[in-house]
Amino acid sequence: STFDVAVVGAGIVGLASARELVRRHPSLAFAVLEKEKELAHHQSGHNSGVIHSGIYYKPGSLKAKLCVQGAALCYEYCDQKGIPYKQCGKLIVAVEQDEIPRLKALYERGLQNNVRGLKLIGAKEIQAKEPFCRGLMALDSPYTGIVNYKQVAQSYAEDFQEAGGTILTDFEVTNMEMAKESSSESEDDMLNFCVFCFVLFPQGEVIYCRHIVTCAGLYSDRLSEISGCSPEPRIVPFRGDYLVLKPEKCYMVKGNIYPVPNPRFPFLGFHFTPRMDGSVWLGPNAVLAFKREGYKLFDFSTGDFLDAVMYSGLWKLVLRNLSYGLSEMYRACFLSAQVKQLQKFIPEVTINDVLRGPSGVRAQALDSDGNLVDDFVFDGGSGDIGSRILHVRNAPSPAATSSLAIAEMIADEVKRRFEL
Repeated sequence: STFDVAVVGAGIVGLASARELVRRHPSLAFAVLEKEKELAHHQSGHNSGVIHSGIYYKPGSLKAKLCVQGAALCYEYCDQKGIPYKQCGKLIVAVEQDEIPRLKALYERGLQNNVRGLKLIGAKEIQAKEPFCRGLMALDSPYTGIVNYKQVAQSYAEDFQEAGGTILTDFEVTNMEMAKESSSESEDDMLNFCVFCFVLFPQGEVIYCRHIVTCAGLYSDRLSEISGCSPEPRIVPFRGDYLVLKPEKCYMVKGNIYPVPNPRFPFLGFHFTPRMDGSVWLGPNAVLAFKREGYKLFDFSTGDFLDAVMYSGLWKLVLRNLSYGLSEMYRACFLSAQVKQLQKFIPEVTINDVLRGPSGVRAQALDSDGNLVDDFVFDGGSGDIGSRILHVRNAPSPAATSSLAIAEMIADEVKRRFEL
C-alpha cells in the first residue's frame, strides 16, 4: 500500500504514462489506481479507433507535435507487440465549392505539421480510392490508420505489470490528505513517510504515495479540486452517438471518409470510420451528456447535469453555437437527418442501410469564457499536496494516438517537478 508514485486513472494515457515511468525508474514503486473493475473502460474504450496523422491541429501546438510523433510510435509499438492494425488511409472530402479553400488551407497546415504523404486529389482520384464516394476535391492522408485502442491499453498495462508496477482496480479516489506522522523511531523512516500523501477510498482502504499523477479524463477537474488545485478548466461531457452500416453494406467504405471541418463549430462532423472487426461506424453527433459516463440517451445524473448547466462557460459556448447545437439535437433524435448528412458523401446510403450503434462521451474542457480548451493541459498546485501532484487536465482526441508521446512528456515533467 506504499508507493513512490500513484497514477490515478487506467485509461490509455494513464497506462502509457505509468508504463513510461516504471521503465525510466525501475527502482521505484509505482501503482495505477482505477475506479472501474476493468481497464480503459470509458473514453479509451469508446472511441473511433482512428490512428490520426496530425492534420487538423494548430502548427506548433502540443496536439500537432504529439500526434505526429505519437502516430509513428503507435505503429512501431503495434509492430513490436503483434497488435493488428490497418493503415487504411483517410480522405477529407470537399463536396461544396466553398469548402475547397478550407481544404487547401488544411493541406498547408498538415504540411507545416510534418504529416507524411499528404496530397490533394480530384474527383476521379476520389472514386478510384473510394468508388462510392462523391466529392469535388479531397485531401488524401495515406498514413491514417485504425486499431483497437482497448487492446493497446491492455498491452501497456501488461508492460507496466511485467516491469514491477501494481494495478489496483475498483479503487475510486475520493480524498487526498497528508499522512499523519510516522510512529517509526527511525529518523530516516520519518523523513520518508511524513511527506506521503494518502488517497482514501470509500471502503476505508488507504494508499500511501510520495507523488500523484492524475489522468482522470471525465473527472480530471473534480480530482484537481479534491487535491486543493484549481477546478479550471472545467469538464463538460458531450455524448457522441454513432450509426453503423449493416454488414451487407460495409463494402461501400474502404477507408476513413471525413468532411472538411467548419472552423465556426467545435466538432469535426459526421464521418465514415471502418473498424478492425470489419464494421463501419458513421458519425458521431455531439450533444450535451446529462451524465459524465452516460452512454445512453436517457442516462441522467442530477449532480453532473447541475454541474454542467450552472457553469457560465457552457452557456457562453451554447449561445455562440446555438444553431449548430439545435441541429445536433435534431439529428440525435431523427435517423433520417443523420443519413442526409452521410448522403452528401455516399449518395447510395439509405435509412435502410444503417442501424443505431454505440456511443462515447468526450471529456471536453471549457474555460470560463466558453472557449474550448483545444490543447493538452498539465498543471499542479502549491501547498503540501498540490506540490506533490501533476494533473493531466485535458487530453482529448488525438490522445489515444498520441499516448506514447504524451507519456514521454509526462515522465519528463514528473522528473522535473518531483526530482525523481
